Amino acid sequence: MSKICQITGKKAMGGNNVSHSKRRTKRSFDVNLFRRRFYWVEQDVWIELNVSAAGLRTINKIGLNNALNQAIEKGFIETLKVTEV
Repeated sequence: MSKICQITGKKAMGGNNVSHSKRRTKRSFDVNLFRRRFYWVEQDVWIELNVSAAGLRTINKIGLNNALNQAIEKGFIETLKVTEV
């Protein structure tokens, strides 16, 4: 699974390491990802998501159902790993 948040769509970005002599070498800035299980009350199932720290805050702010609907609408979620209760 790639390093992409399933709620916000954040992914790794590139940049430069800059030394004291200003010499630049390529590097990547990874996303702060977590693999978390959430209980989706509306569907009565547990789901597993790769979420960034910003994605966790979004879920806390607008709720899991609204966050999932927005992510599906924007195309961030391809498949959900569902485990029955």
